[in-house]
Amino acid sequence: MSKIESAARYVRPQNLATLIWPRRPTRWRDVPRRILPPAVNILRLTAAAVISYLLTLAMTSGAIDLTGPLTALLVMQASAYSTLKMGAVRVGAVLAGVLVATFLSVWIGLTWWSLGLAIAASLVLARIFRLGEQALEAPISAMLILGVTSPNVAAEVRILNTLIGAGVGIAFNLIYPPALPTRRAARAMIDVAEAAAAPLDAASQALTEGPIRREQVQNWLDRVRAGAARLTSATKTVSSLKDSRRFNPRALGTVDIEPVLSSGLQTFESCLLAIRALFVVLLAELPTEDKPDDPYGEELRAAFAVVLHDAADCIRAFGGLVLAEVEGREEEAERSLDESLDILRETQAILTELIMVNPQDNKSSWLLRGSILAAVEHLLNQLNLDDRARARQQWKDAQRSRPLSQLPPIFSAALPHPERPALRGLPPGSTWRNAFARQPEEPEPTDQRDGSED
Repeated sequence: MSKIESAARYVRPQNLATLIWPRRPTRWRDVPRRILPPAVNILRLTAAAVISYLLTLAMTSGAIDLTGPLTALLVMQASAYSTLKMGAVRVGAVLAGVLVATFLSVWIGLTWWSLGLAIAASLVLARIFRLGEQALEAPISAMLILGVTSPNVAAEVRILNTLIGAGVGIAFNLIYPPALPTRRAARAMIDVAEAAAAPLDAASQALTEGPIRREQVQNWLDRVRAGAARLTSATKTVSSLKDSRRFNPRALGTVDIEPVLSSGLQTFESCLLAIRALFVVLLAELPTEDKPDDPYGEELRAAFAVVLHDAADCIRAFGGLVLAEVEGREEEAERSLDESLDILRETQAILTELIMVNPQDNKSSWLLRGSILAAVEHLLNQLNLDDRARARQQWKDAQRSRPLSQLPPIFSAALPHPERPALRGLPPGSTWRNAFARQPEEPEPTDQRDGSED
């Protein structure tokens, strides 16, 4: 009976919704914002395939062939979030596979050995043209084309259809490119800040509760390693943002936030190294006995717990500062980080005084080691506000001198929004019809713009 009840609880609508959509929004008003980007991407791919098919019908005659729509889908999927050069390389890989499949389907047809020959020939062409990481796209394209093409279509028609599909795919990516992953990159940076601060909070909580054990410190080290893995993933996400801006109309007239996020991730990398060094010292100096030892007493442990908690607050405040720099509101975030750093310096001074006043010759006196204080000091140095302010000013100067950093309002309004599937001239949540309908009722667009920015 208990199994039946647990199964019934699992099939509740809320649990099923979580299973189908794990990161579903909690508010109904957030659903359109989450659904619209993938819906627009589906519409882009569908429209490109349909247009390729219509152009194929208009420019060729005879049996129906789906080589053009298939090539358009492959090209658009391959060149998303990449530079134009890399997109051209991937287009070459797709075309190489399509041409091999076209030749084999005309003269041989689909058999087990023609399939193997298509894969081998596509990989050889990929090596000859030095396609690198995109080499596998050539045999994949060859297999797809070999399976769907009709033997009644002439080879030259299939080649023409392939070129039509490739042209439509490239044109769609240039005219209506994918959105810039700015929010995803900023969210990845905040996740790294949380991953760096969480082990410090866990250590602070454990020190508050009582003497710590080696198993606990080892768990904190594992969490630091997990934070390093998240840092690697965030670095790749920020790099994809840098690549997606190149030759992308959505990036015209916008601020390049990649240097800000990259510098923030470099700081978090140094912080993770300092935190790891801190926990390594704790692990090395803890006694090997199973029974925890507490030679200093509750006062010193409590001071160390406060220091770790304040250090975690500083890391989170620094992540908030980087995000505020991206959004152009760094003054308040800088004051918050400055206050957190002052608190950390005060608690660090108290901990240093307690350590120096109460030295003991006990073999398990691991808190006496200066390496612990040195690791905290290194963490403070990485979060230096003066260094961050200088780097921010250099970034702003570089942005002002960047070509096409400022565009006339009329041109900027006609460009696609960097993230939303709409033009920049349309406010968030507006449609074409109600946007134009509201124009006569808004004689002062400057005031409305200022209010929306606030």
